[in-house]
Amino acid sequence: MRLRLEDITAEAKEVAFVEPEMEINRILAQGPVHEYRVEGPIAVQLSYYRAGTDLFFSGHLSAHTVATCARCAEDFEASSDRAFRLVMAPKSIGLDADAGLRADDLEFSLYEGDEIDLGPLVREQLLLALPTRPLCRDDCRGLCPHCGINLNRGECKCEAYHPDPRFAVLRSLKIVRN
Repeated sequence: MRLRLEDITAEAKEVAFVEPEMEINRILAQGPVHEYRVEGPIAVQLSYYRAGTDLFFSGHLSAHTVATCARCAEDFEASSDRAFRLVMAPKSIGLDADAGLRADDLEFSLYEGDEIDLGPLVREQLLLALPTRPLCRDDCRGLCPHCGINLNRGECKCEAYHPDPRFAVLRSLKIVRN
């Protein structure tokens, strides 16, 4: 969705729309995060207004995602919800050092042209809503390191780990730190 700058006034306006999932899934497939995919469009509710040349956005997005658990490697369904705020300033005036805003601030961005494309904003906010390490549940037991069985489904028949007795003397060493 695109908003024309002339349509953004000092009076707050609200809009609800859906962002297609194809582009975010392409980004997820090509980037370092391969554990997620979005199932269906991203629902966005957005409020926006202008103060001088600055544009203010606040909203909420939600999407249905499928992720691969980092412990047991099973796919699971999750919802990704995120409330967000964003301030955009025109790129032509540059950054004001006294304002205390940095270009890498998560709630600050620059714009140029006569339209604001909300697609990249929505994709960025959805990426920020995804956990860095997806877990199907907090107490996921993962996979057995020896046989690979999913420990959430049952116990494995592997023998308990017995360290090599030749290294037993190393366990008795004490390290003194100054």
